[in-house]
Amino acid sequence: MRLKSWSFEQPHQPMIWGEREEVAGATEVIVEVAGCGVCHTDLGFYYEGVPTRHPLPLTLGHEVSGQVVEAGDEAQRWLGRSVIVPAVMPCGSCEACLDGRQSICPRQIFPGNDVHGGFATHVRVPSLGLCTVPNLDCDQINPLGLKLEMLSVLADAVSTAYQAILRSPLEEAGLAIFVGAGGVGGFGVQIAASRGARVIAIDTDAAKLDVMASHGADLTLCAKDMDFRQIRGAVREYAHALDIPTWRQCVFETSGTIHGQRTAFGLLARGGYLSVVGYSPDKVSVRLANLMALDATAQGNWGCVPEHYPAVLGLVLSGQIKVEPFVEYRPLSTVNEVFVALKQHAIQKRVVLVPDR
Repeated sequence: MRLKSWSFEQPHQPMIWGEREEVAGATEVIVEVAGCGVCHTDLGFYYEGVPTRHPLPLTLGHEVSGQVVEAGDEAQRWLGRSVIVPAVMPCGSCEACLDGRQSICPRQIFPGNDVHGGFATHVRVPSLGLCTVPNLDCDQINPLGLKLEMLSVLADAVSTAYQAILRSPLEEAGLAIFVGAGGVGGFGVQIAASRGARVIAIDTDAAKLDVMASHGADLTLCAKDMDFRQIRGAVREYAHALDIPTWRQCVFETSGTIHGQRTAFGLLARGGYLSVVGYSPDKVSVRLANLMALDATAQGNWGCVPEHYPAVLGLVLSGQIKVEPFVEYRPLSTVNEVFVALKQHAIQKRVVLVPDR
């Protein structure tokens, strides 16, 4: 198949529109892209020098939804299906996968990193792990009228937050503290609230916090107006008022910034839990002995394994997680302008690039 895509040739240089040939292998499919979300990770590759595993030139984009239009001999059952392409696609047969550690599969495929991604008309990916999207034209299945392109953000922003929470000891009536309320953090706030937890959202952007106050956050704290001691004091006061002990408090670092990571680590209390979800290429200095002294736990989270995608999709289709208020659509042809705007923080929502038809 001849497809068109944006080629990332050099950091900071405009991506180039061009054509290439793709042929689906025996277990692979070619997906016609309905929408592809733009993630902070994409900006890291483009602006911050974060290395991709596939050498440049490379087509970025790992939040993909679309329809399978070609399939290899062993993947014919996928033809014609609407799908979400997981951002992390384990091989399913290596030692790590067989031990239940699919997130660290050494042969995993990360579109837009290991292989060409979704800033394109089509993308070639493994069929193993694809998430089937039911008929969105059926009112009983899709009462909210969600569109396939909108569901692209499930491939990272929503599913990553889901796995991070699932892995944590967060309980109903426990306390979830999100440092970073945009993107992954914004969806994390909703997921934690849907599980019956109390939720605190912390961000430097007051506008984002205003939105989260009506989408699951019980308390919002603007880090632009408060220093760390004030933030910590407000968290402790809120937890004390609700009689939530420190060991039932889970901190989720979803900002991917140095300041956010320091804040999240500093909010760990006795027996507490920290999930590191956001990524920053910069080093952060913390006193690691706090984990020992507080008998606390810190855990990283890499994406979301495909087996959780149907549950995440179910939460979105049922309306327990709202997607529409948090995304906006831009034509795929404007990808270079979108990257500049995101770098300048001129766009507040998750951008979904939609191929020009």
